[in-house]
Amino acid sequence: MNNSPEHAIILLSGGMDSATCLAIARSEGLVCHTLAFDYGQRHRYELQASAELSQRLGAADHKVIHLDVSPFAGSALTDSTVAIPEQSGSAAIPVTYVPARNTVFLAMALGYAEVLGASQIFIGVNAVDYSGYPDCRPAFIEAFSHLAALATRSGIEGHPIRLRAPLQHLSKADIIRLGQGLGIDFRQTVSCYQADTLGRACGRCDACRLRLQGFKEAGIKDSTNYI
Repeated sequence: MNNSPEHAIILLSGGMDSATCLAIARSEGLVCHTLAFDYGQRHRYELQASAELSQRLGAADHKVIHLDVSPFAGSALTDSTVAIPEQSGSAAIPVTYVPARNTVFLAMALGYAEVLGASQIFIGVNAVDYSGYPDCRPAFIEAFSHLAALATRSGIEGHPIRLRAPLQHLSKADIIRLGQGLGIDFRQTVSCYQADTLGRACGRCDACRLRLQGFKEAGIKDSTNYI
């Protein structure tokens, strides 16, 4: 009988959702390997927050994968010529959408999981406060899970890597309550699309608005460091 702990890959952006995923995985006794991506994002402080959260929340190690997405212009998160929207728009898919981002991230995580022998991958996507991103929907997670079972040696050999999105159907308020119960200090997380070099949030972008509303609905004081 094999009593060794299972290993998991956690996509850790530095925000509250991915931090909560890491805390959930740790609470289940999983050996966690955190993975962040430097894809030319304008809110670069999240990379520092990710590394710090990984250490504070007890991950076994932390890696950053560098991706060049400069050919894919047009997203406000990667293209400095496109303004970060500070009011909710009517478009179903906002200008902050980065083409195929979660598909690419999960493909990288899937390869890393096979190398490490990890049995699970955690991603903090959310279908309630998902900002209109198509790669945060349950249908996407289901489809990628099917792909992972078909595209990997572990899947073909009968041990498919499990893709988990434990926050999928939770509101931002629910996530905040859950994370706080798991001991997360949300002051250490960064959600803002245009956080400054000190990690201070603008309080106006879509990510900040969702965060502010979440704390309000949760009845918990928002200790975020705003500009």
